[in-house]
Amino acid sequence: MPTSYNHVAGNSVERLAALSDGIFGVGMTLLVLDLRTPALEVVHGEHGLVSALGGTLPQFTMYLMSFIALGIFWVGQQTQMNHLERSDRHLTWINLAFLFAVTLMPFSTKLLAEFYAYRTAVLAYWLNLLLLGAFLYASWGYAFRRGLLKADTPREVPAAVCRRIIIAQSLYAAGALLCLVDTRLSIGAIVLVQLNYAIAPGFRPVR
Repeated sequence: MPTSYNHVAGNSVERLAALSDGIFGVGMTLLVLDLRTPALEVVHGEHGLVSALGGTLPQFTMYLMSFIALGIFWVGQQTQMNHLERSDRHLTWINLAFLFAVTLMPFSTKLLAEFYAYRTAVLAYWLNLLLLGAFLYASWGYAFRRGLLKADTPREVPAAVCRRIIIAQSLYAAGALLCLVDTRLSIGAIVLVQLNYAIAPGFRPVR
């Protein structure tokens, strides 16, 4: 019986990981390109430079926020791949959809940096985070159901990964809803969520 192409396509976890690393690297680098030094003609002395730098604070805040966000999602995807025995065509395309959401981050970041006082910009940024979380969750769920995880994966790990994604996305959604009160409050809440997951992951070691 001839072998189906779909059965042999996209089986390499290593190639998928390499592509992911490259796209994350490019995405994180593109974020910094939106940071601009103050124009020479508007700076007159030390005080003028300090004032001009203060004007770039919103852009720097968005850059830092998105850099941390991409770092969190890169760690999340890396964690999943470390537990994969193999991949398949469908899992590869789910991860490609996840990487598509990664490539959107520079755009949603720039939009938020330039229009941070508008709810639409906050919601567009949150939608980007939602897509990242949804595809990451779908990837893990599919790998678990199809038996693509390593045989020695502790039985507590699948539920722990799902729980972490769901809680994080719930916190992001709560932060985004604060834009109904004040967009700055919403942005601050999202930053706090990201700092929590970057500095205090709260992921207990599995024994």
